[in-house]
Amino acid sequence: MNWTKIMECVPNFSEGRDLQKIDEIVSPFRAKAGVKLLDYSNDEDHNRLVVTVVGEPDALKEAVIEAIGIAVELIDLNHHQGQHPRMGAVDVVPFIPIKGCIMEDAIAVSKEVGQRVASQYNLPVFLYEKSASAPHRENLAVIRKGEFEGMKEKIHQPEWHPDFGPAERHPTAGTVAIGARMPLVAYNINLNTPSLEIAHDIAKKIRFIGGGLRYCKAMGVELKDRGITQVSMNLTDYSKTAIYRAFEMVRFEAKRYGVSIIGSEIVGLVPMEALIDTASYYLGLENFSMQQVLEARIME
Repeated sequence: MNWTKIMECVPNFSEGRDLQKIDEIVSPFRAKAGVKLLDYSNDEDHNRLVVTVVGEPDALKEAVIEAIGIAVELIDLNHHQGQHPRMGAVDVVPFIPIKGCIMEDAIAVSKEVGQRVASQYNLPVFLYEKSASAPHRENLAVIRKGEFEGMKEKIHQPEWHPDFGPAERHPTAGTVAIGARMPLVAYNINLNTPSLEIAHDIAKKIRFIGGGLRYCKAMGVELKDRGITQVSMNLTDYSKTAIYRAFEMVRFEAKRYGVSIIGSEIVGLVPMEALIDTASYYLGLENFSMQQVLEARIME
């Protein structure tokens, strides 16, 4: 990729089970000049698709707008069930500056995409995170509270009128949050218990709003097909709330219930620095830095 500007986008779609629909939604990111599909993963329990794509800003936004249109056409949230909270067929669309661009560029792209999505698909759009039009709209969880079902009434409240598009929930596609943010780590920890109540309790204790880790959002999730539960997290600043810190805090809190960690997973892509930081902690490396990582030096 010989691009002077690189921006990342990680759109989340409310479809994790129908492989044909997933393929159609992802198709705009394939074989496009100025766009590279890095990863996509679907989770049947969450009933959610997470796509990671990078590109030159103009090419990237065109591909994202096309994918949103396909999702709006294919996904009917009136028939959607899954463990992950959702308010839209396209639930959230964050833009992240990577190279040759800054946060202000990502904010500008998010606003343009929001305006066009609202105009082309008659879809209500909320700007969130760094693009938010008001402080109470920065946190995605606050915007999404009530989910698709609750948004039917919530969107009529003056403080929750969308930034773009009609002040009416789309009948099948709901609403969408579009914004700009720094890279985050989507990290899930699996527990050897089927009790969703225990997973919820642990999540409440480790997330920032419950007095836990500053840059951690967390919730409990049931994985019915495996007979276990999960603490599903977003680490919104991995440099200040490290992966190992989240792992150890979940393990610490799980002990009070006689519950153990049986595995963990990263959803989508993760910055190399986040993994190196965790490896350095568990290996007890002294005075280790990213300058000692072979791939990091090669990419300089």
